[in-house]
Amino acid sequence: MKKLVSIVAISASLVIAASCNNSSSTKIEDVAATKKAMPAKKDSAKYTLSMVDNKKDFVCRMPLTAGIGDTVHYKGKVYGFCSKGCKESFLEDPESYLKEKL
Repeated sequence: MKKLVSIVAISASLVIAASCNNSSSTKIEDVAATKKAMPAKKDSAKYTLSMVDNKKDFVCRMPLTAGIGDTVHYKGKVYGFCSKGCKESFLEDPESYLKEKL
């Protein structure tokens, strides 16, 4: 009888311990999944025309009044671009775009 009670007690302890471990790891995964799904705030990196030295995107010629998507610091000035793609094109040969400005 003592042997049976011991086996039941050990089994119950193992079941409780296993269920405690599973619920805490599930909570961690749920929190991690929630954080991945959160969108970035659009206002966190807002640029204005007064912050940049150009009024049109050098690459696509779009007026920056429509929105500044990215900026670059080049030779002490800050230039705005409508998108990351236009910024990358500018950085491939910035001098050719700056000559067109003059």
